[in-house]
Amino acid sequence: MNVIDNSKIQENDIDLGLLLSVLAGAKASPLIFYYDGKAVKPGYHVTEVKAGQFSGLDCGANPEAWAEIFIQLWDIEEGDRMHMPAGKFHSIIRKVTEHLQLDGSAKLTFEVSDGVRPVQLYCAAMPVLRAGAVHVTLSPRPASCKPRDRWLAEENSKAACCGEQAVTSGCCA
Repeated sequence: MNVIDNSKIQENDIDLGLLLSVLAGAKASPLIFYYDGKAVKPGYHVTEVKAGQFSGLDCGANPEAWAEIFIQLWDIEEGDRMHMPAGKFHSIIRKVTEHLQLDGSAKLTFEVSDGVRPVQLYCAAMPVLRAGAVHVTLSPRPASCKPRDRWLAEENSKAACCGEQAVTSGCCA
């Protein structure tokens, strides 16, 4: 069986609170999202913000429950607009909190479309302030088997613990 390790993607999966805290310190800087190897167009819009509480069973019949926030980006060119300032994005999310309960620790998912291609789902990496702009790389959100992911995380922690220092650490006993 080929084991697909999605932990690299999940390590880069930030929550809403972290994104907002970074943006709060760079409100005048342009906010540029990157997906599929390209930057969003300067005229992009935040067209929708949704919050949900989800529950279900994974493929191992384990109950799961989580909060998730979806931010939809419409990747369009519109006139001679510049990329949205981080402060404007921050204000949009704060405006949404006047109407919806947004959990800052909720899983954050970006829905991106150019209005022609179907919406695609992405997770966000840690924002980076570079060259006077805030850059946020979006990575595709893959499907995954949660029981396998838990098993793989356990195996990886054993491997990290059971290296050359296993004799003295006692963690592999």
